[in-house]
Amino acid sequence: MRAEVRSGRESLLAAADALFYERGFHAVGVDLIVARAGVAKTTMYRHFSSKEDLIVAYLDRADERFWAWFDASLDPHAPPDQRLAGLFDALANLAASPSCLGCAFQATAAEFPEPSGAGHATALAHKEAVRARLRQQAADAGAADPTLLGDALLVLLDGAFALARMYGPDNPAAGVGAAARSLIDASLSPAPRRRARR
Repeated sequence: MRAEVRSGRESLLAAADALFYERGFHAVGVDLIVARAGVAKTTMYRHFSSKEDLIVAYLDRADERFWAWFDASLDPHAPPDQRLAGLFDALANLAASPSCLGCAFQATAAEFPEPSGAGHATALAHKEAVRARLRQQAADAGAADPTLLGDALLVLLDGAFALARMYGPDNPAAGVGAAARSLIDASLSPAPRRRARR
């Protein structure tokens, strides 16, 4: 019995995962999800009280996948600045993958612009966590202003995901690694010395 319950929930999440990521939330109804999952609508509502609950569960899974990718992209043996730059080389590869359709959290914020909504709040929490992690990585790399560098790198990251969604695999995000290195190098450059007054 427990295996069947788990299978129904997982089937629903797998269906929602594919449909929401590809088509968005408003274009995908409950009927399509249960049909793709091969379960009855009653099964859907046994596991999720509403479509909104299913959306939040989908975003939780997307969050887990993102952090697994993020952590796997950081080379623990590289110097901190190169480790951070390497993350953006990995991002360039990800953005060029046919399976990458952009950022699920950007799409969520666009479809649910009301900040008080569960979808928007979940997406914002994810982005704030990414922002904090990039700032920490920038601090570890020795940036003069980790907040400034971390936020600039967030712009690059979100820009790469937006380009992947807009252009598909053949997109301008191929240069995101080089752009990140330029920002990182500039942030680590020593301040120019002032000439002594005579």
